[in-house]
Amino acid sequence: MFTPSRLLIAATAMALLAGCASNDNPYQTQDQNQAGQSGMSRTAKYGGLGALAGAAAGALIDHDNRGKGALIGAAVGGAAGAGYGYYADKQEAQLRQQMAGTGVEVQRQGNDIKLIMPGNITFATGSAEIASNFYTPLNDLANSFKQYDQNSIEVIGHTDSTGSYQTNMSLSQRRAQSVANYLVAQGVNGARVTTRGAGPDSPVASNATESGRSQNRRVEINLRPLPGAETQQQP
Repeated sequence: MFTPSRLLIAATAMALLAGCASNDNPYQTQDQNQAGQSGMSRTAKYGGLGALAGAAAGALIDHDNRGKGALIGAAVGGAAGAGYGYYADKQEAQLRQQMAGTGVEVQRQGNDIKLIMPGNITFATGSAEIASNFYTPLNDLANSFKQYDQNSIEVIGHTDSTGSYQTNMSLSQRRAQSVANYLVAQGVNGARVTTRGAGPDSPVASNATESGRSQNRRVEINLRPLPGAETQQQP
């Protein structure tokens, strides 16, 4: 039979192992891989520390069954101790699942998440009116943004270099605003949303080819922690 002290040790070890298991995530960033190579990811590190603190608190709270209290405290403390990184991990996983097969690319850079929506699914050429097949992905994004409300939402419109510079700047801003307006109409808090038109200034491919121009015509959404969110303990 496990004694309370042995349960405490087991609970902490389980939480640490669970955190370390996140190193198998195929979508890890370079920073996360480097952390894994050094022995422990940031989520695992703070999750393990949270588990230790939670286990101790749980054992103290449940006077009648300290072992059970330690296990419960370790589970809760492990999740909370992981902080915003754990929160962003959960949101990233949900977004990858929702955007699978839509053409929307999900990228992770530290605690920031970037969504890249190519022009062939977002807007018709020269138009700022949302394409009909783009509504379903936007609805899924709106639902995710309402559920995960601890980050800001920056919508950026991009164009290729065809046409005048001023026309492209105006078009990219109107496209970004169209996406933002739709998200807010679906219940996303407008105070979290900003827009920017980048025009042709940030190409990701050569504008000398049609394929390159198609890649440059896109909308991006950047999700970043709201002020103070990184230091808060997330559920």
